[in-house]
Amino acid sequence: MKHTASAGATSKSSGFSTNRPRRPLALWLRANFALCIDTHGHVDLELRRLYRIRSDRKALAQGYIRIVDDSGEDYLYPSASFLPVRLSAAAAKVFSQLA
Repeated sequence: MKHTASAGATSKSSGFSTNRPRRPLALWLRANFALCIDTHGHVDLELRRLYRIRSDRKALAQGYIRIVDDSGEDYLYPSASFLPVRLSAAAAKVFSQLA
């Protein structure tokens, strides 16, 4: 059996891109919503959708944010998949009622 040149090579890909810069912790601590910019294959996330977030400093320190889904449950996702968004109290109230 003939082996191809890449057969012995090892892949450095983890399936998750770390090329995106991490947003500063201070931006996430002020944010009350997150804009999805990459689903990374998560079928329960929608691109360009705003998600309500819950504060979780421990998760943020490890590169994750706590996203609230339509059922009201929260789950951890890589923060690199989102942009932090700070809505005014009035806008956040209206947006939460629409979701």
